[in-house]
Amino acid sequence: MSRFSNTPDRRSILRSFVAGSTLMPGILRQLQAEEGDGLDPLAPKPPHFPAKAKNVIFLFMTGGVSHVDTFDPKPKLRADVGKEVKLDHPEIKDRAGYERIFLKAPQWDFSPQGKCGTEVSSLFPHVGGCMDEIALIRSMHTDHSNHYNATLGMHTGSFAFARPSLGAWVSYGLGSANQNLPSFVTIAPAQTYAGTQVYASDFLPGAHQGTLVVPGAEPIANVKPRIATSKQRIELAALQKLNRQHLAARGGHALSEARIKSFETAFGMQMAAPEAFDFSAESDATHALYGLERGSTKGFAWQCLAARRLVERGVRFVELIDTGSSGNWDSHGNMKDHERLAKNVDHPIAGLLKDLKSLGMLEDTLVVWTTEFGRTPFNNKADALGREHHNWAFSSWMAGAGVKPGIVHGATDEYGIKTEVDPVHVHDFHATILHLMGLDHEKLTYRHSGRDFRLTDVFGNVVTEILS
Repeated sequence: MSRFSNTPDRRSILRSFVAGSTLMPGILRQLQAEEGDGLDPLAPKPPHFPAKAKNVIFLFMTGGVSHVDTFDPKPKLRADVGKEVKLDHPEIKDRAGYERIFLKAPQWDFSPQGKCGTEVSSLFPHVGGCMDEIALIRSMHTDHSNHYNATLGMHTGSFAFARPSLGAWVSYGLGSANQNLPSFVTIAPAQTYAGTQVYASDFLPGAHQGTLVVPGAEPIANVKPRIATSKQRIELAALQKLNRQHLAARGGHALSEARIKSFETAFGMQMAAPEAFDFSAESDATHALYGLERGSTKGFAWQCLAARRLVERGVRFVELIDTGSSGNWDSHGNMKDHERLAKNVDHPIAGLLKDLKSLGMLEDTLVVWTTEFGRTPFNNKADALGREHHNWAFSSWMAGAGVKPGIVHGATDEYGIKTEVDPVHVHDFHATILHLMGLDHEKLTYRHSGRDFRLTDVFGNVVTEILS
């Protein structure tokens, strides 16, 4: 039957009935899905092929973590400290004070960790103890050395233009497994370099945009109802009826559908969200595992425990952005900043991995750790206190569902300046994450402005060597 017909059919009757009732949004979603209504962009969707992972926890260290001081040991760099390096490259020459460059030694010692023997620096003693669960990639590289562009690229696959974020693509491809919580949540004390674009949906339906959670006494503002639930249900039902009439009269509209969906999700979140962020039922042992003081509502430890609880409740994609009071990893002035920053996240990340494993959740949860780029193994003086931006090489890792545990993939040269073995570009990184979620990065597309867009644009290869 034509959508322009004035004769009511079963679908329109269903819409009218649901909109005029006091049903919870979850029941509305179920009825719409049964009817094939298509108005619910968060309805669960099957993957392209059987998935190894059902959920993603994406840990983003803002500012550029030094690979040669954390996960990429370079004895030769330490031995040749002060040696002048001749790099004939505009990106080096154009930087002020870089007429000559000299090798700068790592400031922390590395040692083998776990049964796998992967070398990790003393900055990450707790994560080092989890290396038997981790596939470490030492050959990451990216296209830009500016924070904004590199951060945008790591999140959207685009280094210059706003595009849908990784979490939005996953939400669009798979929908939500929870009727009363968003499919994509970003937890951050403050915005990172690319701002809201790191969790935006851009041209994808608005329902796939990440919901921002700010650690604190009220993680999601205004989520608690101010009137009785019974009265609110009546108001929501009336609003739904008007909204559906407005939408039907215009043959459907993406922005209107997104707004309607936001009201539905918000209603369900009034009960689901406060419960998800209430840690009072968590044991003292669990708090200690994350390094979280009971009653605290701030810090990266709080973010990590919140991520586990959200994934446990069916949230598809959770990103944790490290932008706390400790600052960020942009250590131009003094690499000693890395010591404080690592201490802030090391214990909580290890706690998250151990907690997921003990609960049997690591089998279908993918944990990703990354930053936007690395830091230079050199500087304009051998005794310079800091390191500069370095997009030619950095380290990232994955753990959990579908990932080979206890391995190292790829390598940089003897000084950590450039990738040398099995380089992994950001597009390859994204393609691999989507693959583990059961999504083919070449088939996950959305038509916009006359062309089919995808997260990896026209690039990207799955890093099959790290897959179990």
